[in-house]
Amino acid sequence: MADFSHINKDNHPKMVNVSDKEITKRTATAKTVMFLGVEVISHFNKNELITKKGPVFQTAIVAGIQAVKKTADLIPMCHPLLINGVDIEINILDSEYIEILCTVTITGKTGVEMEALTGASITALTVYDMCKSISQKMVVESTRLLKKTGGKSDIKL
Repeated sequence: MADFSHINKDNHPKMVNVSDKEITKRTATAKTVMFLGVEVISHFNKNELITKKGPVFQTAIVAGIQAVKKTADLIPMCHPLLINGVDIEINILDSEYIEILCTVTITGKTGVEMEALTGASITALTVYDMCKSISQKMVVESTRLLKKTGGKSDIKL
């Protein structure tokens, strides 16, 4: 069985010590696929929908950026990070689905995979919140890491 980096020798939780790691440029991109359905998507005009709560995609992107910056407050073993950049893109895939891509960049000692995953997830939940008056049949179907660079290894899934 592999050793867990967040468990000490006494089997108690710990935060990984990154003080000896090298500072490198690190990026991570996460993707969320979400079913909105024809009922919701049909209300969009050129990738834009404004509900009583405001512009859907723009509001969701701002929420996703805020979530990236708050990841360490939400996930206990994440390090608080000085984020260099966040780019969130929302694309309508077809008459029922959207995809959300969240890319996070940092120059630091630890990666930003959790920040990218959190940003994509909260962006999707905000889309849900903004559109639930139209339909509650929406489903956040999947969130996954697409790639990460920097640190010990680069991963492209």
